[in-house]
Parts: sequence; C-alpha cells; structure tokens
Amino acid sequence: MLNKIEGIEKRYNELNELLMEVGDDYQRAKELSIERAEIEPIVEKATEYRKLLAQLEEARELQNSDDEEMQELANAEIRELEPKIQKMEMTLKSMLLPKDKRDEKNVIMEIRAGTGGDEAAIFAADLFRMYSRYAESKGWKVEVLSSHEIGVGGYKEIVFLIKGKGAYSRLKYESGVHRVQRVPITESQGRIHTSTATVAVLAEVDDVEIKIPENDIRIDVYKSAGAGGQNVQKNSTAVRLTHLPTGIVVQCQDERSQLQNKIRAMSILRAKLYEIETEKQRREVDESRRSQVGTGERSEKIRTYNYPQSRVTDHRINYSSYNLPAVMEGAIDEFIDELATRDEAERLAAAGI
Repeated sequence: MLNKIEGIEKRYNELNELLMEVGDDYQRAKELSIERAEIEPIVEKATEYRKLLAQLEEARELQNSDDEEMQELANAEIRELEPKIQKMEMTLKSMLLPKDKRDEKNVIMEIRAGTGGDEAAIFAADLFRMYSRYAESKGWKVEVLSSHEIGVGGYKEIVFLIKGKGAYSRLKYESGVHRVQRVPITESQGRIHTSTATVAVLAEVDDVEIKIPENDIRIDVYKSAGAGGQNVQKNSTAVRLTHLPTGIVVQCQDERSQLQNKIRAMSILRAKLYEIETEKQRREVDESRRSQVGTGERSEKIRTYNYPQSRVTDHRINYSSYNLPAVMEGAIDEFIDELATRDEAERLAAAGI
C-alpha cells in the first residue's frame, strides 16, 4: 500500500510543478488541476497516516524507558493509536481502489413484472414505491419516463429516473430478480404465491459520452395508451425507438408531446448502450461476472420478500431483515451498506492492496 501511496505523492508533486510552469495554456491548466484534485484527498490522508505511524514509533520507544509512569503513558498512547491507524489504513485502501466514474450519476431504473401474472405486476408497483421512498429519504427526485400499467394497480413495466448525487453508487446493487412470497389480493383461497419482478439499474449518460448515428435508429410514433390498453390521446405522441445494430427497443408515451417522449426515449437508449459497452469491458477483465437481469424465472433471485414471516433476505450476502414493512417503505440501506462493504472487500483482494 505504501508503494502505491508513494507513487501518488510523487505524481502530486509533479502536478504542482507543472501547474507553476503551464503559463497561459488554460486548457492544460484545467486538466492538471482536475487530476490534482482527484488525488489530493489521498495525499492529505497519507500525511495524517504517516504522522500517526511516527507517533506510534515514539510511543514504542518510550515503552523501553526505566520510568514506570512513562511506560504506562506509552502503553495508553499505543492502545489509542493502534485502532486509529487500523481505521486509517482501511480508509486509504478504499481510496486507492479505482473509482467507477458512473457512481455520481443519476440513475435510470427499469422494473418489469416477471413470473406471476397480475401479482407480479402488483409487486413491480410495490418495488417502484420502495425505491421512490428510498429516493425521497435521500433528497433525490423521481421522474417516471415510461410505464405500462394494468387494471389491478400494477405495472407490466415502469422506467423512471432518479436524480441525485451518488444515486448510482447506492442503487447499482439493486439489479437482478426480486422474488415475493405472499397471498395475492386476487387469491380467494388464501394460498401463498411466489412471483418475481426484474430490476435493472442504468447510469444516465450524456450525449458526449455515447454517440448514436441517426442511421442506427428507427423511429415509430403511435397513440398513447392508458391502463388496460385504451388510447388516451387522439394525436400520435408516443415514440418507439429501435436500435438496429442491437435490436434494443425503447418506448415512451407518458409525456404530452412527441418531442418530449423522443428525448426521454433517447436518454434510456443511451444508458442501455453505455451499459452494454461497460459490461463488455467488465467481461474482458472478469469473464465470470454474471449479467444484471436474467429471464425473470423464480430461481434467478437476488432478494426474497416473504410477507408471512415479515422477512427480506438478500441471497448474495445471506443477510435477512425481519422488518419487511420498513423495507417496503424504503429502508434498504442495511442491504446496500452490506453489499457495498462486500464489494469493496472483493475489489481490495483482487487489487492486492
């Protein structure tokens, strides 16, 4: 770890020298300043770390003193310093890990009903409410981009944007198949059913991050439809985009104008294409990584919501909460924190830090 830190400190000093020599080249100055700002927190934390190590070394030398009172003071200081140093080491290791440049971005989430008919659609609506409540607790904003409601109060699919700093860094762990076990409101005999919904989490990307040639897109317009499939507008305002090279289809109909629906559909399409490219790069590094969302079958699950037992279990980390009502109101930080900790530990091991 210290070798990595020394390399960063050396680069930090180089950047300071380059900034003094850059002159009137403002673009170059901006690039150097951005790079320096990215590593400056590591340099500052490393300085604190070295001070603590020096204090520990001094305290250990005092342990050899003939003065018993001095030895006791040294032992007390060592007991205080060692946990501080351990905590500082973990912080530095975390800071040395490569950052996902998408972490600070807004999030586009897609929830689709899987196995289970109407009950799966109702569960999809419950998940949308859960994530909306979670976003609200973080001070983030939620905007529905596209939805396909069914008559029983559920969604066959819903696509929505969550705007907020660091939204992707928290919600990226929610991708996968979610399973619910409960008695559906449509069940007259009180039997417990199992249904699923798939969740996909995409980072919102800008035009400059991914270019889509116009020739690669087929645009179809049609009349917007409401719950149950009835047309709700006389004009053709809904937009369907088909990305010809990949076959990806995106449609938006919730806005009042064709232009607004096209803008939103393009935003979703860019996020999907960006995710495909990022996933391809990930696979080149780690061929064993699984894709975000499977087929929606009951067996491909990341989390189970068991209503009779008031239990929510995340199968990736074998962690359960027995306060299902709170979870469904957005209290999912306990799962996300544990997943983030596990992810960081795996990345530290892989990086050999």
